[in-house]
Amino acid sequence: MAYSQLQKEETKVYINSSAEKFYDVFCNRPYHIPKLCNEKIQAVNIHKGEWGSEGSIISWNYINDGKAGVAKDVVEGIDKKNNKMSFKVIEGDLLGDFYKSFKFVLEVIPKGNGSEVHWVIEYEKQNENIPDPHTMSQLLFEITKNIDGYITKDQK
Repeated sequence: MAYSQLQKEETKVYINSSAEKFYDVFCNRPYHIPKLCNEKIQAVNIHKGEWGSEGSIISWNYINDGKAGVAKDVVEGIDKKNNKMSFKVIEGDLLGDFYKSFKFVLEVIPKGNGSEVHWVIEYEKQNENIPDPHTMSQLLFEITKNIDGYITKDQK
C-alpha cells in the first residue's frame, strides 16, 4: 500500500529586526546567508532566474543535525507586500529516500518593535517510518536567530 499524506510543521521565531529587513535577506539577498550562518549554511547559489524573482532556482549547501546536505529549490511564490515567500525542493537530500515532496514557506509579520518569523514546512513522507523534519525546523530557527543578530547588531 502506498503511503501518502501531506503534513505540516510550523516554527515561530520572535526577532528584533524589522519584517522588511529580515525578509529582504531571504528574498533578495540569500547569497549573504552563508556569511551570517557559516556553521549551518555553506553556500547559496542561483542556477536560473534572478534573486528575488518567482521561478528562480536556488541551491543551498547546509549542515543539518551534523550532516552535510544539498537542496535545490524553485522559488514558487513571492508576496513582497506581506513579506511572504515559498520554496519548493526539486532536488537534493530531502527527496528520494525520505520525502516525496518538501516545501518551505516563510512569512515575516511585524510585531511591536520586532517581528515574528513564521516558518511552515510542508512535506510528504515516503513511508510512515520516516521521521518528521524536526531537525530542519531547528535549523531554520538557528538561521533565523543568526540573521536577526546580524541585522540588529548595528542598532544596539
